[in-house]
Amino acid sequence: MLNAHSCDVMNDVRRQAYERFKTLGFPTRKEERYKYTDMQALFAPNYGLNLKRLPIPVNPYDAFRCDVPNLSTLLYFVVNDDPYSPARNADTAGRNALKARPNTGEAARSADEERQLGGPIGKDGGAVNAGRLLPEGVVIGSLRELLPRLPADVARYYNQLAGADNDGVTSLNTMLTQDGLLVYVPRNTVVERCVQVINILRADVDLMVNRRVLIVMEPGAEAKLLFCDHTADDHRFLATQVIEAFVGQGARLDLYCMEETHAKNVRVSNVYIRQEADSSVCHNVLTLHNGITRNKLDLQLMGQGAECSCNGCVIADKQQHVDNNTLITHHATHCTSQELYKYVLDEQATGAFAGRVLVEQGAQKTESKMTNQNLCATREARMYTQPMLEIYADDVKCAHGSTVGQLNAAALFYMQQRGITLREARLLLQNAFINEVVDKLQLEPLRDRLHYLVEKRFKGELNKCEGCKLCK
Repeated sequence: MLNAHSCDVMNDVRRQAYERFKTLGFPTRKEERYKYTDMQALFAPNYGLNLKRLPIPVNPYDAFRCDVPNLSTLLYFVVNDDPYSPARNADTAGRNALKARPNTGEAARSADEERQLGGPIGKDGGAVNAGRLLPEGVVIGSLRELLPRLPADVARYYNQLAGADNDGVTSLNTMLTQDGLLVYVPRNTVVERCVQVINILRADVDLMVNRRVLIVMEPGAEAKLLFCDHTADDHRFLATQVIEAFVGQGARLDLYCMEETHAKNVRVSNVYIRQEADSSVCHNVLTLHNGITRNKLDLQLMGQGAECSCNGCVIADKQQHVDNNTLITHHATHCTSQELYKYVLDEQATGAFAGRVLVEQGAQKTESKMTNQNLCATREARMYTQPMLEIYADDVKCAHGSTVGQLNAAALFYMQQRGITLREARLLLQNAFINEVVDKLQLEPLRDRLHYLVEKRFKGELNKCEGCKLCK
């Protein structure tokens, strides 16, 4: 059944992943990279799987808009773990879902304007060049539909990074995934508009989904990708996600991953990135609302002059748990990496950060800086932090640091003396603390939007996205 609803490229590695998962099993706390999150407990409940790929009755184009004012994006949807196809979902989603539309952050366009612009998804449900919206040669759409039709040198990238990692969750994802999202940008091609992918979790039962993303950036290519995770139903969801990104020589990739789900959601995301010479990657993970989240990033700097910037922003309260684990490996000379992760934990929330920078022998002239700063707003909040450097070269500039603290009592007292209430003073300090990460985002409209969302989150007002008709 898994094979019947997938393609040969994905099926060819399914049996191997199954055998590996039988050997590895679910990670335990005895494994260094998983000691802060009990993975076996997360997978213990009984979840359903949509193995027959039954269409989900949702029309995301009418029911859901995740607008970022003044940011013009190419809008795509993934419903659970299936790239949304208007043709396949026409009976349940309605005829007016037959065309995707660009998200302009403005009022909806007229029907005539939409027909002139085209959209990222064609009438047959397959990916197209979207008329004027996508540059020639750029392909975005279903892995299952596109990989068999693309040249073999594109298909060979699938599972190349994930398959080399002895990770039980990654093996499980490879074993069960039936489709995914492909982003392919050919040589020296620049995608001016940000590609926005909205992952919607929807079901009438507790459901496990297994998302897959393959990003191939050929030499000199440039693209910006924004992934937004949302839940549309009040059920338990367990989402595994594996992202593989290949960034060619001189290419540039900006990758933003933002989570706004609910307390019953479990998200386990493993991201694998390989960079060639003189390439640039900016990876940003933003957790604003969640239940239990475990993010893993493995990034390899393979070519001379490659650089990466990795930023994380976490706001958690109640019983929420967020665990970020990173590994940046410097294989080549003159490479640069920077990491900044900040947490604000309230009530009984738990946070964890384990970052490791590995400088291989011969990777001279490496520059690396890792910073993890954390704010526990209550005495019950808990933060676990473990920054690490492992260096086998002797001509490097590497530094790491970590802090855990509470709100400054003197600053709170000072602000109250000037007529600011205690609650407002706490909000101002928390905003100032977390905004250092938000200010590093390259997309100015997204940066402005996140300043607004962060403020609402601290005020306890961020319970759904503006314009969303799915959340009750």
